[in-house]
Amino acid sequence: MEPDYALNSVGIQNLIQLVDESVRASREGVKHFVEPTPGVLAKAKSKRHNIIFGRRGSGKSSLLQKIAADLTVDRTPIAFVDLETFKQHSYPDVLLSILIKSFVEVRRWLDTAATHPANKTSFWRKLFGSAPTKPGFNRAGTKALSDDFGKMIGELNAFLLSADESKIRESAKDESGNETKAALSAKLPHTGVGGELSASQTDKASTETQSEYTSKKIEVLHRNIMRYQDLFGRLSQLAGGPSFLLLDDLYHLRLNDQASVVDYFHRIAKGTNLWLKIGTIRHRSRWYVLGHPPIGMKLGDDADEIDLDVTLEKYDVTKAFLMKLLSQFAAEAAVSLQSILAEGARDRLVLASGGVARDFLTIFNRSVQVARERIIAGKLARGAKVGSEDVNVAAGQLGIFKEEEFNRDTGTTEDRDRLLSNFQDILNFCIFKTKANCFLIEKDMTSPFVETVNELVDLKFLHRAKFRVTVRDRTGRLYDAYMLDLSQYTGERARKDFDLVKFWGASSDDALRKASLIYLERA
Repeated sequence: MEPDYALNSVGIQNLIQLVDESVRASREGVKHFVEPTPGVLAKAKSKRHNIIFGRRGSGKSSLLQKIAADLTVDRTPIAFVDLETFKQHSYPDVLLSILIKSFVEVRRWLDTAATHPANKTSFWRKLFGSAPTKPGFNRAGTKALSDDFGKMIGELNAFLLSADESKIRESAKDESGNETKAALSAKLPHTGVGGELSASQTDKASTETQSEYTSKKIEVLHRNIMRYQDLFGRLSQLAGGPSFLLLDDLYHLRLNDQASVVDYFHRIAKGTNLWLKIGTIRHRSRWYVLGHPPIGMKLGDDADEIDLDVTLEKYDVTKAFLMKLLSQFAAEAAVSLQSILAEGARDRLVLASGGVARDFLTIFNRSVQVARERIIAGKLARGAKVGSEDVNVAAGQLGIFKEEEFNRDTGTTEDRDRLLSNFQDILNFCIFKTKANCFLIEKDMTSPFVETVNELVDLKFLHRAKFRVTVRDRTGRLYDAYMLDLSQYTGERARKDFDLVKFWGASSDDALRKASLIYLERA
């Protein structure tokens, strides 16, 4: 029989289930949305293009789902498109596919939320948490617009597929023709060029055919922009207000294609009262390319940024946000966090998460399981609550999932090897040289390595710990402090004589003011 303790209660089981269900953004989970900073939601629903930045798990998708739910209840048209679906698509097929999906989602919204009666509360409350106060759209006008979106979807699908079919037929024709040429050349003795000529002609024909159909697709897309603008203009007239296109996870598209995709939808939106909300990871994305003409959306001019990264730099604010998020689930499960979490475990959970909400919740759940197993095994020296060491073990066990995310989010093998090589150098510096979890880089340095550090922060292998750090014997110089992810030196990889630098709270500045922690500075 299991011992009777707080972590074994029915309430804890309910809490774990609630957290499990919430860690993946969904329409049903919007009721648990908590703003990381005041005003974020209002800004995200404004009539202004936004690029929403945040590390994986920071709440980008949750914010977009919350926007979609709130606007739908307000009878404001939305289309939500998950760009991860198109991560292997090449340009311009990726743009065609996203355009088709956008039109499909607009049409789905018109066929359901636009006219669904407000008194059908079971439909509204199940998906959106509340029912609309506005009446539905004019049914005849809504059906006519939905049909027109449907015709455009059919046209685009046919074009997307027919071009590929034409390429296959053209390829077969080329191969047949070249076989004949090869046979004829083989009859001419001493030429020595039959095979080479045939292969060369085949490659050339294939390349020319590919280029022809790629150009044709791009030409058709450009030529039809006014038709697409007309559809969204009519949508705005029908709704009597704006519409919104929510594009989630831009970083999954090929880096060289991202700005072109953003640019195309920006052009469609111009003058139509359509507003773009694009979620992505900052240092894994390219939303604007300066040129003649420039491509994409320029922050400050064409769009405003929304930064969801609550980092360890503002430790108290980050801790308050994450504990508020967990407290919401605990209240719903009728659980007192005071009864299950030791005070030290709270700080350790914040550190282990790096400020990322989903990681915080995931590590919390795993920490409860670790503590349960410890208590059942009779190891009660650390008490019957979740303690900091339980969090350490949980963070170490979940490190493998960060490595899997890293492999999914990095592009080419060369890109992955570059990042891993630089991270290994940092890891060696911290583990073997300074024996501390933090390191310093001189502020405002410009070098490819600093950009790599930013990428490793976005990939959650590193975390920003403090900005504007002064160091003894470095008068007039400022440094930024970074922390290794806790999974790198806890759990199974726990290390003795390793300094966990306390860079938050009273006297925290002194903990970082050591020249030995400097990893990179100007000569």
